[in-house]
Amino acid sequence: MTTPTRTEPALYPAPWAHLAQQAMDYWVDAGQRSLLFLDVLRQRGNDHFQHMDEAWPNVLSFPYELVMDGRTLDRPVNYCLVRILPPADRPANPRLRPFVVFDPRAGHGPGIGGMKHDSEIGVAIAERHPCYFVGFLPKPVPGQTVEDVCRAEAAFVEKVAALHPEADGKPTLIGNCQAGWQVMMMAATRPDLTGPIVLAGSPLSYWAGVHEKNPLRYLGGLLGGTWLTTLSGDLGNGIFDGAALIANFESMNPANTLWKKNYTVYSKVDTEGPRFLEFERWWGSPILLNAGEMQYIADELFLGNRLTRGGIALSDGSTVDLRAIKSPIIVFCSWGDDITPPQQALDWILDLYDSDADLEAGGQTIVYSLHPSIGHLGIFVSAAVATKEHDEFARTMDLIDMLPPGLYQAVFTEKTGVAHAELVSGRYLTRFERRGLDDIRALGGNDARDDRRFATVARISALNGDLYAHTLRPVVRQLATDESAELLRRLHPNRLRFEVFSDKNPLMLPVAALAETARAYRRPVAPDNPFLKVQEAVSDSVVHALDTWRELRDRATETFFLTVYGSALLQAAIGVETPTRQPEDTPPPATEAGASDTGHDGLATAVTRALLYVIQEDTHPGADERRFTVLRALRHQTPADQRLSLAQFKALVRKQSALLHRHEAAALAALPTLLPPDAEVRATAATALRRLVEAGDPPSPAVAARLDQVIALFQSADTPAATTEPAPAKPRRGRASTAA
Repeated sequence: MTTPTRTEPALYPAPWAHLAQQAMDYWVDAGQRSLLFLDVLRQRGNDHFQHMDEAWPNVLSFPYELVMDGRTLDRPVNYCLVRILPPADRPANPRLRPFVVFDPRAGHGPGIGGMKHDSEIGVAIAERHPCYFVGFLPKPVPGQTVEDVCRAEAAFVEKVAALHPEADGKPTLIGNCQAGWQVMMMAATRPDLTGPIVLAGSPLSYWAGVHEKNPLRYLGGLLGGTWLTTLSGDLGNGIFDGAALIANFESMNPANTLWKKNYTVYSKVDTEGPRFLEFERWWGSPILLNAGEMQYIADELFLGNRLTRGGIALSDGSTVDLRAIKSPIIVFCSWGDDITPPQQALDWILDLYDSDADLEAGGQTIVYSLHPSIGHLGIFVSAAVATKEHDEFARTMDLIDMLPPGLYQAVFTEKTGVAHAELVSGRYLTRFERRGLDDIRALGGNDARDDRRFATVARISALNGDLYAHTLRPVVRQLATDESAELLRRLHPNRLRFEVFSDKNPLMLPVAALAETARAYRRPVAPDNPFLKVQEAVSDSVVHALDTWRELRDRATETFFLTVYGSALLQAAIGVETPTRQPEDTPPPATEAGASDTGHDGLATAVTRALLYVIQEDTHPGADERRFTVLRALRHQTPADQRLSLAQFKALVRKQSALLHRHEAAALAALPTLLPPDAEVRATAATALRRLVEAGDPPSPAVAARLDQVIALFQSADTPAATTEPAPAKPRRGRASTAA
């Protein structure tokens, strides 16, 4: 009889058992993540209500003190001016120009310009500039208008300037997004107040864009104009809900709005919660505008595009003319920005000026920087952008302020390996290279047919607005009450989500305790779990589907817009004409003084004129921060009673640049007459000139020839004859470059 053999247990479990264990692990992890995700949403809702209960809800990460309350002005507004308190170990330098950051009132609350340490405010404080912030309250003052806000902002800037009488330069103004056009309107009406103006992601040319890329500009055409804006204001009983503006932004990227943003938190709930809550505290705090304010913005700017065409009239009968601004304007935009594409940020230049000579004759200096990829919000909140572009602009603002009129592009280069890197104070060498209007045109934009289409939309909008005003509007106004308006605001999806997912909802009360238990027994699934891989694949499929839908929607939108509003029959029926700018009469340019009549110290004039003449032949015509560093050092070596202020030197540079542009030969011949008879002083000036020229890249043969020529003039005792013939000038755009 055979004894039965005992079966040994398998060394490895059956495949199905291992798969079952992985399934169990995944579902435990998924359940815990779901509870923790719900808890994050609950915290977001609670944070929202706590935030909105504050006296002045904002997301500034810096301490501040109130300087001016706009509600106390003759024309009260809900804006305020605060001073950012610098760290005790790094006080502000009273001789440096103050920076004033203006936040956009585009649906969200204030503070985006100083939400993080690495931000516009952060870099200004790091450079020891006095720093101020202009924000707003969630609710408008009854009756306040866009023009009232412009007046208030002018009062704020005037106050800042008065607080810093020792500052060597007028305040630098930074307008983020929609705050940019408001700052430009203010600066156009009070050009005497402002220093350099930085426009960060700010649209000024609202019709501009390129086909197949910028669908948001077609929205007014799809809606039949701004009559729905009027309806929204009427339903709000005179108040427009900023949540509608946020919803417009979110509709641009449905994959992110409907899935990716929340899925990222769900899939990385152990680490992603704090970042999500920080951002939602700003993004999820809709503010209110007076209906009249929003209607003005929609009619005059978004649909009318009147800001750059001289079509905005003020209550005193004057018009807003951006050409009145003489302070430098710095435009920072990005190819990755689908809210304010480069064309909308830059094409206002083409609206204002017909040629490079026209821009220069107008006395306006414009610098632009094109980021290759950062998105709209990244312009304000990205640490990488703050520590590069914003930091470089802050460090070189005095140089920008002294640039002669013209168009420049800011170019940032890693300073490692560049000549004279010790003269570069930051991580990047900053140059401002000469550009022309053709460079802006090369970025793409509207043609005459596109402009006629948008003009058609504006005309249709006016007709629909009149139709609504004479039919439905009286009824809507009679039915709307404060209570009904508040109910509609509470039911808006961008507000309702906070109430549903918060402790105000009794169904959410158990979530906090359950989430705490989940944290205590947390069992994250292994990264190679097959069910987790399936989850990621499903998520990718959802994103792909939503992206496909967005692309189809955008194509259909553009096709509809171009077809309907491009109809010659429709345009003829409503009497559309191609919009043109109607500028005010421009006074004739002031007569230039003679080549030897400068109004400034002769030696400073001679060195400035000589430097401008020499560096016209630079490989990259424009301005270089290394030369500016040397120039600043030379200025500090000058006795205080002989030292030119930055404003005086700016005027000197502009005057000498214009003189060389118009009368180069005569200006050069007059150089010796500006120099003192003391040979030692002339030799010292020649040495300083050579030091300035050689502080940049190694001089080209043409630059070296011009340098030798003017050095000979400096050394000449009596006659202006040059000992060295200059190299033939190469073709170049614009007038002479700046001394820096």
